[in-house]
Amino acid sequence: MTRLVVAVGGNALAADGSFDAQRRTVAETAESLAAAVDAEDALVLTHGNGPQVGNKLLEVAAADTPDRPLDVLVAETQASLGSLLGRALDARLDRPVSTLVTRAVVDPESSAFANPTKPIGPWYTEEEAADKPFETKDVGEGERSYRRVVPSPEPTAVPETGAVDALLEAGEAVICGGGGGIPVAPEDDGSESIEAVIDKDYTASIVADAIDADRLVFLTDVDYAYLNYGTDDQQALESVTPGEVRGYLDADEFGEGSMGPKMAACARFAEEGGEAVIASIDDPAAALHGKTGTTVRLD
Repeated sequence: MTRLVVAVGGNALAADGSFDAQRRTVAETAESLAAAVDAEDALVLTHGNGPQVGNKLLEVAAADTPDRPLDVLVAETQASLGSLLGRALDARLDRPVSTLVTRAVVDPESSAFANPTKPIGPWYTEEEAADKPFETKDVGEGERSYRRVVPSPEPTAVPETGAVDALLEAGEAVICGGGGGIPVAPEDDGSESIEAVIDKDYTASIVADAIDADRLVFLTDVDYAYLNYGTDDQQALESVTPGEVRGYLDADEFGEGSMGPKMAACARFAEEGGEAVIASIDDPAAALHGKTGTTVRLD
């Protein structure tokens, strides 16, 4: 039996317009994933929620309702997307599917809190941004180029991985880590929620390591990770070691908000002896079984 952890971006689950459109998009993604999984594979699925949290923030702004903490919005979208995806997979897989709302433990002393970098929510003009009660940065082009930015610390643990492992042993597929998880800081009496956004790629790596997964797969909109991406000299990476990945990261070869976290997560997982893959979502069967894409492993 191969234990697979598969990470799907929030854009693969996003849809403009009605709830029915959202449900159709999720169903299409679930269908392609279900067809790619062998009967003997154990499956854990994580997913992004960036577009969905952005829509929630737009709804709050348009309705002029009281703001809800960011960790609450992450929990809401993790549950709603996970529920849709779970029902769609359950109808197509040969096993039950459980959806867990999970947390991501972060260090409250992380330097990420002093330097918010993750853009979320609506776009603003410079004048509008100056009046907002939260930090904004100029991250785009044109008149409306400002967005809210929030901390994005790396998680240190996912408390629910024991439950994930138990469900896999019981023969179920599991959906967890939606949007990277609800960010919490450890406290003596439990945990305290924190307003931040966790990169789902790091969370997927932690889950994969905790459940002794054989392969961690990131399904993206590109066939490979590339050096010099977007230039005439771009070079597809097919098979690389964690050490080589660390060197590329130190040389700033990958975008901080796109391929960088995926490659760092791959290196972290591969250093523990697993195999990590970055491949196109257009061919999930080949990606899930390590037959395409960028593969990161020790040898």
